[in-house]
Formats: sequence, C-alpha cells, structure tokens
Amino acid sequence: MLFNFRFHFYQLKSGWINGMLIHCFLITFGLLIGYYNSVSHAAGWLKNYYRENDVVVATIEEPLTEKSNSYKALASVQQVIENSRVYNVEGNIICYFKKDSAVNKLVYGSRIIFRKRLEPIRNTGNPGTFDYERYAAFAGIYHQVYLQAGEFNTIENDKGNWLKKSLFKTREWVVSVMADCIPGKKESGLAEALLIGYKDDLDKTLVQSYTNTGVVHIIAISGLHLGLIYWLLNMLASPLKKRKDLRWLKTCVIIVGLWLFAVLAGGGPSILRSAVMFTCIVIGESIDRKTSIYNSLAASAFLLLCINPCWLWDAGFQLSYTALLSIVIFTKPVYNWFYFKNKILDSTWKLSAVTLAAQVLTTPVSIYHFHQFPIYFLITNLLAVPLSSLIVLGEILLCVIAMLPVLAVLLGQVLHVLIQIMNNFIEHMENLPFSQWQGLSINLPQLVLLYCFIAATCSWLIHKNKTSLKTGLMPLLIFFCIRSYSFIEAACQQKIIVYNIPRHQAIDFISGRNYYFVGDTILKADDFLQYVNLRPSRIMYRMNVSELPAGISVMENCYVFANKKILIIDKTCLYKAGSKKITVDVIIVSRNPSLNIPALANTFVINRIVFDGSNPQWKVNKWMADCAKLGLACFSVVDKGAFVMKMD
Repeated sequence: MLFNFRFHFYQLKSGWINGMLIHCFLITFGLLIGYYNSVSHAAGWLKNYYRENDVVVATIEEPLTEKSNSYKALASVQQVIENSRVYNVEGNIICYFKKDSAVNKLVYGSRIIFRKRLEPIRNTGNPGTFDYERYAAFAGIYHQVYLQAGEFNTIENDKGNWLKKSLFKTREWVVSVMADCIPGKKESGLAEALLIGYKDDLDKTLVQSYTNTGVVHIIAISGLHLGLIYWLLNMLASPLKKRKDLRWLKTCVIIVGLWLFAVLAGGGPSILRSAVMFTCIVIGESIDRKTSIYNSLAASAFLLLCINPCWLWDAGFQLSYTALLSIVIFTKPVYNWFYFKNKILDSTWKLSAVTLAAQVLTTPVSIYHFHQFPIYFLITNLLAVPLSSLIVLGEILLCVIAMLPVLAVLLGQVLHVLIQIMNNFIEHMENLPFSQWQGLSINLPQLVLLYCFIAATCSWLIHKNKTSLKTGLMPLLIFFCIRSYSFIEAACQQKIIVYNIPRHQAIDFISGRNYYFVGDTILKADDFLQYVNLRPSRIMYRMNVSELPAGISVMENCYVFANKKILIIDKTCLYKAGSKKITVDVIIVSRNPSLNIPALANTFVINRIVFDGSNPQWKVNKWMADCAKLGLACFSVVDKGAFVMKMD
C-alpha cells in the first residue's frame, strides 16, 4: 500500500514531464506536416525546373473572376517544356487574362499552353501593409502571369473533379438567382456574400463600412451561417428521428448537408471549424452522448492544422477560434450581470452578452491585424445579427422557389428592402462621431502581454483570486512601457518614404509624429487606396497629417530636410547642366518624365536615384541599366518595395 502511495505521488509530481513530452511531440508533428504539405519541398516543384523561356502547360482550377482590368484564376501547372524535353511538375500559379474574346472559352478544367515569363509574387513593400507574398506562399502559390490574346492557346479540356465542377455550377446558379431576383448591384452583391461567401461582386466601400462598425463577421461565412443551416437540416430531418432504424440516416443527412454547404461557401478556416464542431455535436447526439464544447473546439483546431498548419497564421482562423472560445468562457458571467423578467429585454440582453463576451479575446488580435476598434459594435450587432440571419433564411427560401418567377421576384424585392435597411443602418453608424478608435498599433510581444493580462484578470473576476490580479498587473505594466517607448521613438523620427503604388506618385516626409504628403490628389480622395497603401504605414509610425512639418523647406520640386536635399523629377521639373554640379542626396523620378541619365549625371552630384511606381517598367529597366553603366546607386520601388530613408 505504501509502495502504491509513493508510486502515485511521484507520478503526480512528475506529470509535467509527460505534458512537456506530449507538447514537444505535437510541435514536431506539426512541423513535419507543414514541411511535407509545402509544395516548395516537393521533388517536382515548378521552381526547380522552370526557366525563363520554357513552355508551360497548366489547368484552370476555378471559374474566372472578373477584376477591373482583367480576369483572374488559379491554375495548376502540370508540365514544363524545355526545347524538346518535358518535365512533369507540380505547383500553382495565378493567371491574369486581358479582357478579350479569347477569355470566353476558358472555364474550370480548361488546359492552356503558353510561353511567357512567370513573375514571382511580391509584396508592395509599403511599411505595415498586408504580407500578400507570405499569404500566397502559405497557399502554395509563388508565381503569377499576365496573358493577352495570342499569348496562350487552349488545348483539350481536362474533365476536372466532378464534385468541384458540381459545386462551381451550383455556386454560379445561386449567384445568378441572387443577381436576377434581388435588384441593385450593391444589394445583390451582399446577398451573394451572406449566403455562400461569394465576394467578387461586393462593393468595396460597403465592406469597409461593415469592417469599421464591427459587423464584418456577418459577411464572412462562419458559425452563425452554419448554425442556421444546422437548424434547418435538423428541422427537415426530424421525421427520421421518430424511427429508431432511420436515426442513422438523419445523422448522415445533416453531416452531408453541413459539409456540402461548407465546401460550397469556399471552405475557409472559420467555416471548416464550424463544420467540424457541428459534426462532433451531431455524432454525439446520435450516440446519446453530450460532447464538451472545449473538446470539440480543440479537436476541430487540431484536425484543421493537420490539414494545413499554415492556417495558424490566418487572421480568420485566429479570430474564429478566439471568438468562440471567448463566447464559451465569458457569456454566462456577462449574462449574469443583469436579470430581466421581460422576455424581450432578456433576449436582447442575452444577444448583447454574447457580443460583449466575443470581444474579450478577439479585441487584441483584431487590433493587431486591423489597427482599429469599433466603439458602437454592441448597437450595430443588435440589429445586424438577427436581420442578417433573417436575410439568409430568406435567400435559402428564394433558391427553393427560384423556379416560380413571380414568387421569386416578389421575395427578391422583400430581401432588397431588408438588405437596404441593414446597409443604411451600418453606413449611418459608421458616420456617427467617434464611431471608431483608429490608429491603434501593437506588436506581437504586446499582443501576448495583453492576453496574459486578460487571463489573469478574468481569473480574478471569476474565481476571486487576488494573486491573479497582482500577477496580471505585471504584463500590463510591461505593455505600457513598450508602448511609451514606441511613442518616444516616434516623436524623434525623421524619414522619407517613397511608396510603391502602381501608376501613382506617393511620398511622405516625416518629422516626429507629423507627415507631409506629396503625391497624386486621387490618393487623398480615394479611401480604399489610402486604406490599402498609405494608412498602415502611418499607423505603424504613429503619424498625423501636417501642412509642412518644422525643419522642411520647399523650393519648387526641391525639398531640404535635415540638411539633405531631395529633388523630385517629373514632367514639370526642368534642369540644365551648369558650370558647377549641384549636390543632391536623393533624386526621385516620378510620373514618367523625359529623362536622360547621362545628362542628369552631368548636372548633379547624385548619391542615389529612386524610381517610383508611376513610371513604366520598361523605362525603369532602361534607366537602371544606364545608372549601372555610370556607377550611380539606384532603387526601383516596383522591384524592391517602398524606399524608406532615415534622415538622422
């Protein structure tokens, strides 16, 4: 007996070793899966065989998506032909096709052959912007190509996967029903996104409004939508529950229906997480076992990361799991704050409690990725969530009665009005004073510190543990120390940034926390271009707009900043060779001027020449070749990303 007691004592005492070993095993297992899942480690990877003048044979893997100036599609490369040698390869590329009649023949499964240089996918290199290169690499995509009529030929069509083909046809049918029955491009585009996650017709300004007000989650297909589908399938299959010999059939119908909808909706991390969780719930119900939500959550995350470990870095994956975990942990404590006898008030407060609970764990990661916090999120969710659920149910009914034109058009008009009401409400909330807390910037260590503080504080509030409160104050103190240092650093900064924006001039002169913008006026007026290209940098460097910061003097196209001369040469700037060369620290070439590099070198003593994104690429290549001959230092923002120069 004593021996058994000592054995259990040591077993408990050394339990942490087992835990560490299990974690090490899981981490190693994840790294191995990530390594073998990556196409870059495959023996037949495209990049290992492709050379610039090789012929490429590829298959279109999805229906073409219309963009403003082209059509876009994902393609898989099967063969690379070098002279007479054929190499079987694997790898995906993004194909952009010029809008012409040749594109009309391309569908899912079309095989094309072309000889054109595959361009590597690059970021714009603008500070703080979305890392598209990494995002594409996680999806196994490293190259892209732009094809015009005559630059590719269509060969025999690959039949493709029958399931994918059926899903694409179903998606096209749903999109056509929404477009035909719901009037208004803005409304029908949102309807498509709400039902099946089709975002190609979404109005960009409207999406930004939903993001700014904290309800963009209703556009992203997630657990809310799959919950509605689960409820419908459960209701339709309920007659099967009455017969014991058919209970298994009900389980199969619900699971198949859930997964078909998940795949139809694009198969993103959030919808797959919900599909796995609802599958666990359905299986648990079928065997009369109540599953733990925490176990289902952990199991779904583990399975998804086994499929694609790169989803761990996906913002949608992070927000999806933090939101659900936050709802599970905090909804009941928040709901218990108030008690209402009135059922309507009680239901309203229950929805509010869920919304508040979701924000506890999602706020830090949301600020980390999107740098803003919607102040009125509670009010907007109170109307948007139930109204969007009603709209989704109406859209499902619309698909059911689509063969009855009169009823379908009538229901489409009703849905148009409901979507319009929701859109108007969201846009009105966005325009209210103090609707957003913008310009928030935290780094990864600060994100971790915030979660440490939240965990300790919640332990104190829920379990009344005073030690947790004292423990939680330490990461909060470190968080504010890091934040204070970043503000001090920003107040002392002096730099210029030449942004990489195709066909546009954009330059920021930064002194302390103020910046002076030189560039195209359209960038000041276009909120979307600002949001994508300029705003992330200004948030990262904690900048505010200024007329002309102290220490910067301007004379026509010449700027003197921190005792350094910056000359902008565009179509308006003329220069002549004088008796004495003028020393210039940086020359920025912009807006496609008539430029002769040797003549420029005879006029100025140049430390560096920067070519921005408003110049044609062929001209930049010619200018850079001339600079190389003369031994001049040059920089192309299109090739290397934004040019950032510290002035101190």
